[in-house]
Amino acid sequence: MRSPQELSQLGSLLIFLGFFLVFAGVILSSFSGSGDFGGLFMIGPVPIAFGSSPEITSSMLWAGVLIAVIYLLARRGL
Repeated sequence: MRSPQELSQLGSLLIFLGFFLVFAGVILSSFSGSGDFGGLFMIGPVPIAFGSSPEITSSMLWAGVLIAVIYLLARRGL
């Protein structure tokens, strides 16, 4: 098991990486002129997806299901 300090550092790194990816996505989409966007909220293992088109929303929902499955498998120790 990892120490609380290592988990805190990992969490901070993931938050920073997430902000960077969102920022990069905003910059890249402004150059391409694409107005499509989507997002995902996770409340526990339950994904809540939204998007500007049905295709984006479906992609976000599938990403959420994948994250939920990985979370549940990791929690069981598999």
